[in-house]
Amino acid sequence: MKDGLTARQTSLLKTIIDEYIQTADAVGSENLDKKYNLGVSPATIRNEMVALTKAGYLKQAHTSAGRVPTPTAMKFYIDQLMEEKQMSLVDEVKAKEEVWDFRNKIDDLMDEATHALADRTKSLAVGALKNPTSSKGLRGAGDKFWQSGHSYVFNNPEFAEVAACQNLFSIFQEFDKLDRLFFGLESTSPLDVFFGEELGWPELMPSSVVSTHFTIQGRPGAFGVIGPARADYSTVIPILRYFGNLVQEVANGK
Repeated sequence: MKDGLTARQTSLLKTIIDEYIQTADAVGSENLDKKYNLGVSPATIRNEMVALTKAGYLKQAHTSAGRVPTPTAMKFYIDQLMEEKQMSLVDEVKAKEEVWDFRNKIDDLMDEATHALADRTKSLAVGALKNPTSSKGLRGAGDKFWQSGHSYVFNNPEFAEVAACQNLFSIFQEFDKLDRLFFGLESTSPLDVFFGEELGWPELMPSSVVSTHFTIQGRPGAFGVIGPARADYSTVIPILRYFGNLVQEVANGK
């Protein structure tokens, strides 16, 4: 048993989350029975989904009888069930070549790396560095931010309505929140996943933020990837981790 779940419940939860990440739709027991060979009856699937809901891993979707994973389920999935898709050596070398020429210009390095991160994750990416010393980038509360990949947000059904995108993008006008998001939230891990639903921030309510931290010449820095709560974490997390390590290595001359 993991986290109080039986092996069958754990396997079913992984299938539900994989399906949700792929389709963005609430998951129903009938669809699971038809699409996957789970080896149990539809009634058993329904009963286990009810149990997972009571345990706080699933919640009822507003628009259908199906269920979607909660932040608790997504973190369990990321920590224990997911298999990361590592970058290939060719991709790693290419990424390093893209930022290498900017190793002595920190502003340009952060700008280039943020764009490269957005392109590789197909997501909205943010770079952050404390104590800005020049005018490039976004300013606020003694911090500096770069952003790229806004157009990728529109590829997700969660942001099909303009109002949802406006709500998300509005966080870039709230520098105190950005500072708190990347440097102020309690963390014991080199890589964090925060859900808007947990934070209670309207701007990030249907979203998640994956972030990693690094240090450039004594200055705290961070990269973040912002996307739907059902982001493809198996791809995003290793790419984000690599870029954090890469920038720290390149900027510090290691």
